[in-house]
Amino acid sequence: MARVGGRNSVMSWIAGIFCTGVVVGLFWFAIPIVPTLVAVVGDALRALFA
Repeated sequence: MARVGGRNSVMSWIAGIFCTGVVVGLFWFAIPIVPTLVAVVGDALRALFA
């Protein structure tokens, strides 16, 4: 295996997949807040321009 930046490329792939999984998991848990966030932003914009 080629070494990039002094690191084993297999370990780099494992770490990359793990990090991607963590980001996807956090995104999955954040999805339910989207409608509430849209409502809050909409109310704030209506109050600002009313």
